[in-house]
Amino acid sequence: MKFSELDIAVFVGYCLLIVAVGLWVSRDKKGHQKDSKDYFLAGSTLPWWAIGASLIASNISAEQFIGMSGSGYALGLGIATYEWMAAATLLVVGKFFLPIFLDKKIYTMPQFLEIRYDKRVRTSLAVYWLLVYIFVNLTSVLYLGALTLKTVMGIDLTIAIICLAIFSLVYSIYGGLMAVAWTDVVQVAFLVLGGLITTYLALDTLSEGAGVFTGLSTLLAKAPERFDMILDSSHPSYKDLPGISVLIGGMWIANLNYWGCNQYITQRALAAKNLSEAQRGIIFAGFLKLIMPLIVVIPGIVAFVLKPDLPKADEAYPWLLNSFVPVGLKGLAFAALVAAVVSSLSSMTNSIATIFSMDLYKEYIKKEASEANLVFTGRMIGIAAMVVAIVVAPFLSTLDQAFQFIQEFTGFVSPGVVAIFLLGLFWKKTTANAALWSAILSVPVSLLFKFLLPDLPFLDRMGVIFLSLCALMVGISLYESKVENPKGIVLNKKLFHTDIVFNVGAITICIILAFLYARFW
Repeated sequence: MKFSELDIAVFVGYCLLIVAVGLWVSRDKKGHQKDSKDYFLAGSTLPWWAIGASLIASNISAEQFIGMSGSGYALGLGIATYEWMAAATLLVVGKFFLPIFLDKKIYTMPQFLEIRYDKRVRTSLAVYWLLVYIFVNLTSVLYLGALTLKTVMGIDLTIAIICLAIFSLVYSIYGGLMAVAWTDVVQVAFLVLGGLITTYLALDTLSEGAGVFTGLSTLLAKAPERFDMILDSSHPSYKDLPGISVLIGGMWIANLNYWGCNQYITQRALAAKNLSEAQRGIIFAGFLKLIMPLIVVIPGIVAFVLKPDLPKADEAYPWLLNSFVPVGLKGLAFAALVAAVVSSLSSMTNSIATIFSMDLYKEYIKKEASEANLVFTGRMIGIAAMVVAIVVAPFLSTLDQAFQFIQEFTGFVSPGVVAIFLLGLFWKKTTANAALWSAILSVPVSLLFKFLLPDLPFLDRMGVIFLSLCALMVGISLYESKVENPKGIVLNKKLFHTDIVFNVGAITICIILAFLYARFW
């Protein structure tokens, strides 16, 4: 791809802006030394719009721009169910999960598990998450982002991986969550604007200059099979999106794990000024999720119509960017893609640092660690995690649809995690031993089901394993005690009260979702 001087100026300006904002908000105020709450929870000062923007910037990465566009190319609009069902899941998390988490004043998800269960459960899940964040999430985002740099600019894959890693670390390691969240506000603007420009140009090209709406009509006419949200069993991609299960089955497990139990997502809400700000941030993120398929899925379908013989599905978005975005706008579109990558890298690195420092280092290595020592440890672990990801990332080059790989691999852990949280939150009799066995068995049972039932779609497998682990936890809990666990969460109507802004936003999102699924069923 040839970049004009204007493109280069836009892209360099974006990079300088992000670094400048990150370092500016990270500066130590006069007489104030940054402590663990400042570094890991932004001092609990985030407003709703920063929370919502940071949630989306942390979530939308190369996994979506490259991976989901690739899945859009391979199977169509059905993959958008991850985005639209996420909007519904956010409502559940905002209404029922966040009030409890904020009431407990926690730093991390493992910390909540010790409050509800015991230290064994906290530690086992902390180790689980660290492994998944480093070896699956961090490495896949690095690889997909670097693949784009290689495809679009011809940069060597390894060099691209290193450059993205360094860029994300420049401000996030020093500034912590404060730097991550506030730069995310800027990055989500680039992400949405640049992404919409690419979609607009692709659809306009498809319509031969007749406009976006004509382009959408042309797309529907030329690839009607790519606009089925609910796939039947004869569809070649049924194993990836098994029909009605995406609405009432395993998709809920994947989404509840990601949006409700996932440190690098929930950490933004934990850093809110108060519960109301956190819930309004959730609503803002829900509305942004509704438009994401227009940015990350529709371009993949356009690429399928225009270039059905691409070697790999994940090359769809880079091909569009390379082929149809004109000189003068390439810098902005490319900045949007890089913004998505580095914001996710920064978020994951910060959450890895938080979990290691608060759940392992402070608990087992140095119990009397000072605030300054915790912050220093977090910074060093963030750097170490990124180094490991740099080494591992190139090995993902054998994958065709990286997004599906990420979903299935994290799906080994998701059923056990969701069972532990749901029963822990809403059933007072759940015991620590029951939770521990769910944590221990989630991966082995998932692997066993994968090899014994290879034809069972992985989303269905997640649903079956979740129900099995819930039954196991109920059985163990009832065997151990017939009375309520003294660590059970005390629930009341006042705890789950939501204001008018949240309620109106939630109803609106539900109406829009009903329309979308009715239209593209």
